[in-house]
Formats: sequence, structure tokens, C-alpha cells
Amino acid sequence: MFDSLNINASALSAQRLRMDVISSNIANASTTRATLVNGKWEPYRRKMVEMEPREKAFDQVLQSEIQKQTQSQSNLQGVRVTGIVDDQTPFKMVYDPSNPDANTDGYVMMPNVDLSKEMVDLLAASRAYEANVTAFNSGKSMMLKSLEIGR
Repeated sequence: MFDSLNINASALSAQRLRMDVISSNIANASTTRATLVNGKWEPYRRKMVEMEPREKAFDQVLQSEIQKQTQSQSNLQGVRVTGIVDDQTPFKMVYDPSNPDANTDGYVMMPNVDLSKEMVDLLAASRAYEANVTAFNSGKSMMLKSLEIGR
């Protein structure tokens, strides 16, 4: 009965984390000194959230198989975040000889964050979050209506 609510809740958590990571990318779009590697500063590297479908635990699948309920149930139970990974695209080189991080040729390594791409990803994550809120509220409403029928 509560599977649909749990599925939507997992998606809400995942999309919220995705929006937080995107916000961090936007905030650090100009950070030229993020990590110290071999005594040399590197710019901020864009982060991405990886997600995958979450399956039922083995004991749940076993119990449902024993009770012969697998025909009507799915093994998928929402989504889970598997990790936050660094984007390995190369850094941007910008000519700015006045920058203290400029090399001898006057170029500065800038983060590999593309603001337009981040805004599109943020909009997609926001829409997915809203869709899951709507689905969650619809499921809750259906449950409440079914309880009213029993009166």
C-alpha cells in the first residue's frame, strides 16, 4: 500500500541531492583554486550525481516468491544515488594575464562548469522533483479516499 509513497520519497531525496550538487557547481563556476594536486592548485571540477533503480532486498523477493505474489509485484522500488562523481572534461583555458593564477603565457585554468548546462540540469531536476511531489500527493489522496469509502 505504501510502495508508491516510498518510491516517490526516494525520487524526491535523489532529485534534492541533484539540485544541491548543481547549486554547488554554479557557486564554484569561477573557483580557480579548489584542490591542491602535487603542490599545484587545480580549478573546481564539475560534480555529477549518479542514480540507479533500487531493487527489493533479497529477503523480500524470497518471501514474495514463497507466497506466489511475484506476478503482480515489481522488483523495482524507487531510485537510489550511487555516487557523486567528478566530470573529467578538460578545464577551460582563459587568457587573463592579470590573474594571479595565470601561467607564464597569461592563461588561467578555469573550472569545467558550463553555466547554461547547469541551468538546464537544474530546471530538469526541479521539474522531476515537482512531478514526484504531484505523484506523492495523488497517491496520498487516493489512500484517503479509499479510507472514506470504508465509513
